[in-house]
Amino acid sequence: MIEPKPIVAIIGRPNVGKSTLFNRLVGKRLAIVHDEPGVTRDRHYADAESFGVAYTLIDTGGFDPRGGDKMQLAIREQIDIALDEADVVVCVLDAAASLTSADSAEVDLLRRARKPVLYLANKCDSERLEIESAELYRLGMAELHLVSALHGRGMARFEQALVQALGVPSPPPSSRATGRAARSSRRRRDEPEPAAETTTAEIEGTAELDPLRVAVVGRPNSGKSSLINRLLGQQRLLVHDEPGTTRDPIDTLIQRHGVRLVLVDTAGLRRKSSVAKGGNVVEALSVIQGVRAMDRAQLTVLLCDGARGVDEQDAKILGLCVDRHRGVVVALNKIDVLDAAARRKAIERARERLSFAPWAPIEQLSARTGEGTGRLLRTIERVGRAFGSRVGTGELNRFFEEVLTTHPPPTRGGRAPRFYFVTQAETAPPVFVVQASDPDHVHFSYQRYVINAIRKRFGFEGVPIRVHYRRPRRRK
Repeated sequence: MIEPKPIVAIIGRPNVGKSTLFNRLVGKRLAIVHDEPGVTRDRHYADAESFGVAYTLIDTGGFDPRGGDKMQLAIREQIDIALDEADVVVCVLDAAASLTSADSAEVDLLRRARKPVLYLANKCDSERLEIESAELYRLGMAELHLVSALHGRGMARFEQALVQALGVPSPPPSSRATGRAARSSRRRRDEPEPAAETTTAEIEGTAELDPLRVAVVGRPNSGKSSLINRLLGQQRLLVHDEPGTTRDPIDTLIQRHGVRLVLVDTAGLRRKSSVAKGGNVVEALSVIQGVRAMDRAQLTVLLCDGARGVDEQDAKILGLCVDRHRGVVVALNKIDVLDAAARRKAIERARERLSFAPWAPIEQLSARTGEGTGRLLRTIERVGRAFGSRVGTGELNRFFEEVLTTHPPPTRGGRAPRFYFVTQAETAPPVFVVQASDPDHVHFSYQRYVINAIRKRFGFEGVPIRVHYRRPRRRK
């Protein structure tokens, strides 16, 4: 069994640079960073490493002791859970701002938590700000680390202190090591988006094989976070009536009958015109992150509001999934408010709106009551197996002989293309290659017929299939 990694939680007021520090330590731009306070809301987990010591990092929402609305109370609950999980806490303070009562309340909270705490004065972008940050010592901490998470200033010494707080010895940050850390930080900032993110499996020490990544996508307020919480059996993700509660893609691992899935909660995808008209930069960044989450996933669950019915925006989101050649499961949520006749009508409307992907299975469920969630998981498992399945070359060619006998390709320009050989070139998603005498003469209607015939014979439920027609290579 893999040893669980120590956990480090980042706590601080809104807009002190917690997500910037999170991205700096992780080495990847996972969390959305913006000047608007309160961008981060859920707990965001990721792997990090400092001086050869690996740990799990948690980014949290902004701590606001004065906030009394439901959103602030939900964020506070997420912070309390992160504090309970953490082995070490990093308290981020703003060196460029004056002390506030929220800073005092935050320090009092961390003292009551009885966890090792590293106090960090962020935004020390110059020597002047480092001197002015001395005011923060009025909060009563014994040591204050002066850093600029944005520019990497002071990060090497802070990371050494973090490793020591974790109880793992590390070499002192010599000037050579500091330069190497700075160069590494510059490289990390320039890296492209990551191919994968951390899951809670690494916290539990169960990460052994790459699990199936499933992105849960849909319009705002369709119940994506509620569904994942229901599947987990705990309040892992922040749920609120306000549309657009989720900002960052959040990964959560579940295990069922030996099958391991990473469910990725994403921000609600509104119409492009609505996002542009609103002028909300954070929402635009959330949409970009949501689309990138599709790119990193093998499967997507399109969650629709079954009570409102599937509409044009749902069809556009499904089109994004199909264009990225991802496995698809359509789920109609909130059916607990519908009677039997309304449920049948919801299925019919969904089939009509999503007719361009008739191979996508449709499930009905209620994230609130749990009805249908077991069926949804079973369907996800089936589609996952189909996504990575392979058909043997011999079996595939025997099948094509039957197809050509019963339904040969039509003639174009006075001649019919001849097919010589077919093979499955790729899996996840499946791609087939047919060697043909005249690839350009294979009519699109016959290409569609071949895809439907492959799906009918070999399954591939919920999986887009691609078939390429190529001329055979000539021997020299």
